[in-house]
Amino acid sequence: MNLSESSRLILGLRSKGWSDTEIADFILWIETGEEQYRPKEEKPEQR
Repeated sequence: MNLSESSRLILGLRSKGWSDTEIADFILWIETGEEQYRPKEEKPEQR
């Protein structure tokens, strides 16, 4: 992935409401495969 694609990924995740920490952990998980960085499943909001 080049720098332009990486930037669009980060901006897209920010627009979806992800924090910078969540984005960094997601990128670390992609690169390393370490489970500690794997995104947690979101539970649907109850109304």
